Amino acid sequence: MVCGVIALGGGSAVAASGDQDAPPKASTASDSALSGATVRAAQRKLGVTADGVIGPVTRAAIRAYQRDEDLKVTGRLDNATLSSLGLRGRAASTQADGGATAGETPERETSSAIPADLRRTLEKIAACESGGDPRAVSANGLYRGKYQFSRPTWRSVGGKGDPAKASEAEQDRRAATLYKREGAAPWPHCGR
Repeated sequence: MVCGVIALGGGSAVAASGDQDAPPKASTASDSALSGATVRAAQRKLGVTADGVIGPVTRAAIRAYQRDEDLKVTGRLDNATLSSLGLRGRAASTQADGGATAGETPERETSSAIPADLRRTLEKIAACESGGDPRAVSANGLYRGKYQFSRPTWRSVGGKGDPAKASEAEQDRRAATLYKREGAAPWPHCGR
């Protein structure tokens, strides 16, 4: 995909990409309360161009994610969706680049609650299983996501929908739960 920056008068710039998202006016009132950084973080988790604009491609990805996660399908980055993605909603930024304003807390991945030693172990397993790619799917389609969960195993640790479509933070949490319950046994090759 080709991506560039188009300069506008007054020192502003807009990212140009193949995403085909509509201009900023496509955002709804509830979406406009989100900072550009939050929207871009959500877009990265959803696997679409992270341009900070909620247009038709981003909305379709949000709706697909909400369906897969058994969330209410709104096509908006509501609190339930942001939480499921492992993001916290943030007030709209007043900075031109959509960054954090003074006093604003950074986005927090909920996987940071995993103890450091377990996080290192899971990073090694994920690197071996999928190269650390949360969207990885095995050739036969049976194993999905960063830790190559089977769907029954994913459900056994509280996951809903497709593991490969879940946020990376959720995959980390579910893998930590599985590891605490069964040790490295679910990863016979990579868990050694």
